[in-house]
Amino acid sequence: MTVWIVETLNKDVDFELEALPQDMRGRFIRVTDLIEEFGLPKIGLPHVRSLGKKLWEIRVSGRDGIGRGIYIVSTGKRVVVVHVFIKKTEKTPASAIQTALQRAKEAGLL
Repeated sequence: MTVWIVETLNKDVDFELEALPQDMRGRFIRVTDLIEEFGLPKIGLPHVRSLGKKLWEIRVSGRDGIGRGIYIVSTGKRVVVVHVFIKKTEKTPASAIQTALQRAKEAGLL
């Protein structure tokens, strides 16, 4: 059985994750644990959703709103979170998608 790995891209993403309110951060970690335990194909809505352009999002909510982690599925069974933010609009902001795409390209993931 091949194990799934979820990791953050770099310290910037670690900082963004740490900036989430505690309840959202806890839910985020719970979703990443589910991915690692059961595999990404078995985890769907409401936890993860495709954004297109090879980007996906981890979806969490909490008392203070909605949080998102944008990730890329890398070689093998590796999920790399490239951007974490608190969502303030109904749709995922284009600026968040651009940040994620830029970071993924710079890291050679796209």
